Amino acid sequence: MTREGKINFVRVPPLDPLVDFSLSNFDSDKKGALSINIAQSLKMEGRAALGCFQTSHLNFCFGLSVGLVISFLIASFSSLQTPLLMTRKYAAHQFDSYLSSRSLQEVGGTYDEMHDDLDKRLSNSDVKEVRFDDEHQHHDDDRVAKKLSDQIRILCWIMTGPQNLDKKAVHVKKTWGKRCTKLIFFSSVTNETFPTIGLNISEGREHLTGKTMRAFKYVYDHFFDEADWFMKADDDTYFIMENLRYFLSSRDKMEPVYFGHHFKTIVRQGYYSGGAGYILSKETLKRLATTGQDPKFCRQDGGAEDAELGKCMQNLGVKTANSTDALGRSRFHCFDPETHLMGGYPNWYYKYDANGAKKGVESISDYSISFHYIKPESMYSLEFFTYHLRPYGIKMGDQDLNQHVALYKENPTNVTEAKKSS
Repeated sequence: MTREGKINFVRVPPLDPLVDFSLSNFDSDKKGALSINIAQSLKMEGRAALGCFQTSHLNFCFGLSVGLVISFLIASFSSLQTPLLMTRKYAAHQFDSYLSSRSLQEVGGTYDEMHDDLDKRLSNSDVKEVRFDDEHQHHDDDRVAKKLSDQIRILCWIMTGPQNLDKKAVHVKKTWGKRCTKLIFFSSVTNETFPTIGLNISEGREHLTGKTMRAFKYVYDHFFDEADWFMKADDDTYFIMENLRYFLSSRDKMEPVYFGHHFKTIVRQGYYSGGAGYILSKETLKRLATTGQDPKFCRQDGGAEDAELGKCMQNLGVKTANSTDALGRSRFHCFDPETHLMGGYPNWYYKYDANGAKKGVESISDYSISFHYIKPESMYSLEFFTYHLRPYGIKMGDQDLNQHVALYKENPTNVTEAKKSS
């Protein structure tokens, strides 16, 4: 120990036999004095060692406590952040294990809950109409588009419900719907103000097939001569009608065929996504509204609407066809533009999509026709970007992106053969 009271720690090796032997050379008095000195030194060393052990123990306990507190805070913060991290991609992956081994009909209830949750969120928002009839006039040469509009008559009917008229359907009417040759809204009840046509069928996704069958029958009975093509869309789908007319300009309205976003499962020739919308030719509507009213050919209600219609079409001898453009890019889309551009599809989509569930600019046609899951405010955004935003100094020329349509060859050629195969 120093004069200042500090302890100098000295490493003292254990006594070996040589030390013990050397002690025998001292007399008894010297041995006693040496023993006392050694004992005192060992006592001080023990106290110093004990102090060192106590200090290390306190440091360890303090460090452990701080670490536990920090870990608790991080865990608590992460748990609070979890709801904020539930993006569309993350939420979709929560259904992967459930969807991977089941058909769309089996998991319909699950997606109903997701769609209902979206409706609840929309009900809390008040989206006002954005008027595009501003004073600034665009000097676009739209002669080709107007000519196609006169030549290719398209009746658009929108699947909606009483709860969605002011929340979703009205925004379809104010944007792309006005470019249809004829626009009709079908609901479970009639609303003469909006207006909607009531189909006398209960609301609910379990009755979408029934609403679809009755709507097409109503269109056939009342408007068959007013259009050449007949399109069904949801009230959260956005259509670019000029691109649809261009696509149909190389098709025959008298051929038994229909078009949309192609799924390759459940039905042998595949079927089209209901959300992305699908278009029936004049001949197809005639078959659906006549022979298709027989339950032996077509289910009249229940099941998954788009898949059931696909089975019905196959039984009626109506063909599916490729709707991609000349570069193999998709025109009808099940999701919004951001999802098809950036990716983040649920796993089931990779198994259902007939074109490989591609993403990115190279997979989306310049003449895209439809997008699904479009929020009301996004209806107006798409309207603005499509028809009003212009890059100065760039004159956009038309492209020839139509291709010869390859029909599904294995499909039965007539109703009789279709009935035998079903």
